[in-house]
Amino acid sequence: MNERLEWSDLRIFLAIARAGTLGAAARRVGLTQPTMGRRLRALEAAVGYMLLHRTSDGFVLTQEGSAILAYAERMEDEALGLARALAGSDNALTGLLRVTSSDWFGIHVLTPVFARFLAHHPRVALELVTDARQYSLTRREADLAFRITPFEEPDVIQRTVMHMDYALYGHVDLEVPTAGDGEGIALISMDTAFGMLPDVAWTARMLPRARTVFRSNNRGVQARMCAERGGFAVLPCPLGDATPGLRRIDLGEAPPGRDVWMGCHRDLRRLTRLQALMAMTTECLGLP
Repeated sequence: MNERLEWSDLRIFLAIARAGTLGAAARRVGLTQPTMGRRLRALEAAVGYMLLHRTSDGFVLTQEGSAILAYAERMEDEALGLARALAGSDNALTGLLRVTSSDWFGIHVLTPVFARFLAHHPRVALELVTDARQYSLTRREADLAFRITPFEEPDVIQRTVMHMDYALYGHVDLEVPTAGDGEGIALISMDTAFGMLPDVAWTARMLPRARTVFRSNNRGVQARMCAERGGFAVLPCPLGDATPGLRRIDLGEAPPGRDVWMGCHRDLRRLTRLQALMAMTTECLGLP
């Protein structure tokens, strides 16, 4: 049996177990669904057990699958550690770097920095993935990540790269709200899942009687609705200032700002092209 086991098949098994469906796993791994299914069946034939049971809601682990999952994850950890160690020893300014951030931050803050970086280092290729989910640095889903909260993963080297100011914005044609309780003011805000954010609490305190007319977990969507005269919104200043038709509204107290954190895995800290990108990003965003 051991001679027929393939690590690549175990990777397929892990992807399906984590994603729950062949389609989601195939997108993550970059293979077709028929290939994923065929490789899973080959692994099950090699071990002599059914590892995943198909239900109406997707795949669930069988008892044997749960037992093998722990071994497969340890194998993955070792393989990823080896890959990171090999990548971290590369001292050439060439190759691919994968970066992840929120959508609006990638558009308005990182893309100008990356354009300058590529002009200086034309043999490096960058891939920027903007997504609501947090990509794993340990699994090398990304080489470099930007977040508005500190990284909690072990073995991540991190630092703040900028302090981001926020402001209340409205369309230039809308009447500016005066100091008061916000009566009659239409607000654009984060959805209820993000109600604990500092700027949401600030808005509730400064304009307690304002009516929220539109919610979104996407800052870019909020800015666009604000530009469509849909109401007033607290936005990160790099986004609000770059959105045509918007102006800052002064209520006498600015919303709280946020620090932006940059992180990479410890094993990649000596990767020359990553060092160069981090150095230029830090320089362009104004921190020493």
